[in-house]
Amino acid sequence: MKLSFQKSSVDRISAELVTVFIHQDPSVFKKETTALSKVMDIAPMLEAGDFRAKNDESAFVYLQSEKKPKRILLVGLGEKKDVTLERYRRAAAFAAKRARKVKAKSVVLFLPSLLHKPFDSFVAFAEGAYLSLYRFDKYLSKEKGEAAKVEEVGIASDDGKVSAISKEALHHAQVLCEATFLARDLANAPGNEIYPETLAKAAQDSARRCGYKATVLDERKIKELGMGGVIGVCQGSVRRPRFIILEYGPASKKPVVLVGKGVTFDTGGISIKPSANMAEMKMDMSGAAAVVGTFEAVSRLKLPVHLVGLIPAVENMPSGSAVRPGDILRHLNGKTSEVDNTDAEGRLILADALAYADRYKPAAVIDLATLTGAIVVALGHVTTGMMGNDEELMDKLKASGDSTFERVWQLPLFDEYEKLIKSDIADVKNVGGRWAGSITAALFLKKFTGSYKWAHLDIAGTAILEEAQEYIPKGGSGVGVRLLTDFLKNWK
Repeated sequence: MKLSFQKSSVDRISAELVTVFIHQDPSVFKKETTALSKVMDIAPMLEAGDFRAKNDESAFVYLQSEKKPKRILLVGLGEKKDVTLERYRRAAAFAAKRARKVKAKSVVLFLPSLLHKPFDSFVAFAEGAYLSLYRFDKYLSKEKGEAAKVEEVGIASDDGKVSAISKEALHHAQVLCEATFLARDLANAPGNEIYPETLAKAAQDSARRCGYKATVLDERKIKELGMGGVIGVCQGSVRRPRFIILEYGPASKKPVVLVGKGVTFDTGGISIKPSANMAEMKMDMSGAAAVVGTFEAVSRLKLPVHLVGLIPAVENMPSGSAVRPGDILRHLNGKTSEVDNTDAEGRLILADALAYADRYKPAAVIDLATLTGAIVVALGHVTTGMMGNDEELMDKLKASGDSTFERVWQLPLFDEYEKLIKSDIADVKNVGGRWAGSITAALFLKKFTGSYKWAHLDIAGTAILEEAQEYIPKGGSGVGVRLLTDFLKNWK
């Protein structure tokens, strides 16, 4: 999809649909509608009160055939004091989806006046429109899947301040959206397309495109390293494991390490899941997808950071060779875990990756994982659960989550919860029973962290959506890419 900018007044824009965003405040509303009245007859509409620019209010205006544009969509933003970047994203998403509905191949968003932060606002409008048009349709035959597609999203403004930042903002938005699309594509791909070997290849392809380094360890090397969690989880599948190591930026700086859960399909193993909705478990590698997407974004934006990515990639299947409840695994750092439930497999492979991260003496480590159903019970599909050992690190992630609207919410890791994962025969047990499931999962991971600063993001609710949102599709959301890129952009 093409993303472009033009410095222009409304009446000079050429597109199949032009969207004009208007604030509700009386003085601003009058100023903006007066300017529009010069190119279109909207007086009857305004006199009838059919459009007052309330949030989520919209109206189509059709112009005479000799004028351009011929079709304008008015979208209300509500009062200026209530406007946020997220409202801009949602308003732009609404406009883009209306363009698709009326079969317009091009849509231009004419930015409103009084933008508080031109760069951030520009990016938000572009993100909302671009991200809302995502479709995973590669497996649909043309006669069934063919639909009108918006081929170009344009941003327009007659404001000199917006024009001055347009080139950088346009590039920033395009990179973020394309990186998010990559994460969505990887997550939405079926298990017979994306499995450990092909996930590793996808990471290597991204590295070649974007200029970062990708190293892939095979099963033999994984065994030599002593990653008992990775080997244990994969042993029931014919698909062999991979351990993917990504690196970007100057080695002179201590790295930020991103760890992504890469379970390319999760049946639950011997502790098998119910068959209903099991197909969603092709997305159990959404943490890994977010890490690859973040590397794509950070490298293309040339952010001045040293970044390392670690992805343990496995398939969790039941078979005669699968890991069993009651088995004990020895991890990379020498600690042992009792497998009480083979469906709590993500923490077993992340344990090895977190132990491996200590080799880099990192400035911080952040892991992302579709780890627990308990986090969906607690926070639904709205917010990512966050736990960790460093408040400053988590505060920075929260700030980036608020800015990108990939919000996070902190849960406690109080010592009292640790007794729930105490094992009589190993250093730790991989499940803690019915209560506080997300917390006990994070406490399990904590056992394998080094002395570094660490934050854990449980994205089980936000990575896999049961229904579409304004600019996020049903299925794989790509969550984490924009959050982490913003975090790393501000990293010092």
